[in-house]
Amino acid sequence: MSELIIEQEVLKSVNPATGKEIKSYSLMTNEEASTAVKNCHEAFLKWKMKTPEERAEIIAAIGEKLSENKDELAKVMTEEMGKLVKHSKQEVDLCASICQWTAENGPNELKDEERELASGTRGIITYSPIGVIYGIQPWNFPAYQVIRYAIANLMAGNGVLLKHAESVTGSALMLEEIFKSAGLPDGLFKVLVIDHDQSDSIIENELVRGVTLTGSDKAGKVVAKKSAEQLKKTVLELGSNDAYLVLEDADLENAVKMCVRGRIYNNGETCVAAKRFVVVDKLYEDFKKAFVEQMKALKVGDPTVEETKIGPMARKDLRDKLHEQVQKSVEQGADVLCGGKIPEGEGFYYPATVLDNVTPGQPAYDDELFGPVASLIKADNDEDAMRIANDSRFGLGGGIFSKDVKKAVELAKHHFDTGMVFINGFGLAQPNMPFGGVKDSGYGREHGGFGMKEFVNAKAINIIQE
Repeated sequence: MSELIIEQEVLKSVNPATGKEIKSYSLMTNEEASTAVKNCHEAFLKWKMKTPEERAEIIAAIGEKLSENKDELAKVMTEEMGKLVKHSKQEVDLCASICQWTAENGPNELKDEERELASGTRGIITYSPIGVIYGIQPWNFPAYQVIRYAIANLMAGNGVLLKHAESVTGSALMLEEIFKSAGLPDGLFKVLVIDHDQSDSIIENELVRGVTLTGSDKAGKVVAKKSAEQLKKTVLELGSNDAYLVLEDADLENAVKMCVRGRIYNNGETCVAAKRFVVVDKLYEDFKKAFVEQMKALKVGDPTVEETKIGPMARKDLRDKLHEQVQKSVEQGADVLCGGKIPEGEGFYYPATVLDNVTPGQPAYDDELFGPVASLIKADNDEDAMRIANDSRFGLGGGIFSKDVKKAVELAKHHFDTGMVFINGFGLAQPNMPFGGVKDSGYGREHGGFGMKEFVNAKAINIIQE
């Protein structure tokens, strides 16, 4: 996200490519925030009575409006957080596809289920919306993070509130306008321009029935505790340190290409990015040589220029933290094969960086490096590579490169302790596949029917006598 400064209840966002202010926003008063919750609840009471098919029509219209406004929304996202314009456009396309899939499949996913019960009785399982769902979302995918939880919950019949990362407030407000232009009832989706203290009050509000957060594991623990005190369900999509395994029978050329892409996509600021590259001894030196060569060749610069491969990091403090993690890893024995230095000039840029001799105890091994820094780790063999991959407190995603797809699938199914696994490539999200992790990467799932059913009441209706 762009740099954030709070002065007298005003938020100022800064373009990370230039370091210059974009716009300032006034925080809501406590009364305004409380009124927004009440309005959302009142809109929900009417929205829940609509059929899934009626809701689907609005969801489909939101997808169409996103496509119509793609260029403008992409421009705002790039200006606010520094991602390449082409990645911003890809993000909007993904959001539109989520709306389309949800509109087409939502009614079937949410339809009542009949059960034959004992002694001739009959049962009905119905998925009832529960109310207002509060989402706390980060800056790295300003549109997708919102669409991912909002569309599923609107389809389910819930109301949706959003506290977006402060520095992508422009993107958030534009999404709100897009939702309105598609015909979504007033108040049903509302952006809350509030601070952290006010956010705690929203969680405590009795009209809020569920909380979903995408962010760091530290933030997840705070929000989970606050929500648990109110006995409110949470879904947490947190950070990770995804390992990509290059096994002995891997296609080396494809593995290198995909691993580079997986590390630098979205300027490396992606929770499900490839971060640790665990390569068997047999291929390690060849992989390292080719990987470093390709990382060195990546052009860092203006995210609006087509030739640029890596834009600025979203904030100065994020870049400083990343550099500190690199330096600390080097102090503890890691070697810098390329990059690793903050460039001079304006903007919050950081070069494509590769670390070798990465071992347990170093930030590059233990923690999430949220930027274009790759950690190379040598494994003795395929079995050792899987051991290293699982040697992490995180468990969001991961990857396996092997010509034996059957073997890779078996490893993914039975041995990889993550919520997602990509085989022979790098991927982000699919509208019809579950998205989420285990361990310190959180719990709950988004996308597909999974996301629609996280915040519903699976209600059992037992008919004893017809």
